[in-house]
Amino acid sequence: MLERFEGKFPKTLEFSLFARETLPDVDPRDDPDFALMAWMEREEILFRTFERHLIADRLSKGFGSGTAVDVDDFLSFSLSVQNRRKSRVGLALENHLAHLFDTLDIRYSRGAVTERRSKPDFLFPGAEHYHNPAFEVTRLTMLGVKSTCKDRWRQILSEANKVEQKHLLTLEPGISEPQTEEMRSHRVQLVLPRPLHDSYSFSQRAWLQDVRSFSKQLLERQN
Repeated sequence: MLERFEGKFPKTLEFSLFARETLPDVDPRDDPDFALMAWMEREEILFRTFERHLIADRLSKGFGSGTAVDVDDFLSFSLSVQNRRKSRVGLALENHLAHLFDTLDIRYSRGAVTERRSKPDFLFPGAEHYHNPAFEVTRLTMLGVKSTCKDRWRQILSEANKVEQKHLLTLEPGISEPQTEEMRSHRVQLVLPRPLHDSYSFSQRAWLQDVRSFSKQLLERQN
């Protein structure tokens, strides 16, 4: 990693690609749920390893000169570390999903602009179809992507108004039944990799969608 990235953090897209390259035998055509989880877990391990080295190297150089510590310099560095951690996981999840869709020949637009300048994470089969009044609305799909949901799932409700049922992919285990019931009442379909389904109750699991079935649905609508 030090050699490839010249001793500094690369863009998230580059790091996600590197993580997948270290798992050449993982193919989403065999098992999309396993592939997505494997890529995310590998990227997390690689990132933490790389981050630990780069932070230790920066700390060894100190902040300021001599015995004087530049507090502002230290705080700025600490903030950059925290911000990178917060933004990276969500972007990594989107990057790996995009690669999964590409491999499965699923057409999509990423970050396309819809009403009120909202930008759903993924729009299927694409932005040009969404904005085409002659295209059949029932063949449109939108997907919001959030590594953790909490109350942020409501943000997708205002995205892509033409699509009545929203899909939301997350890696958050064990969301409470009252919250998933609220999602269902707002026509939000939760999508999780299959290994995470066991963290939900039996009644919830009957409703959850995994990555394989969601991908199959996209291909059926596309074709």
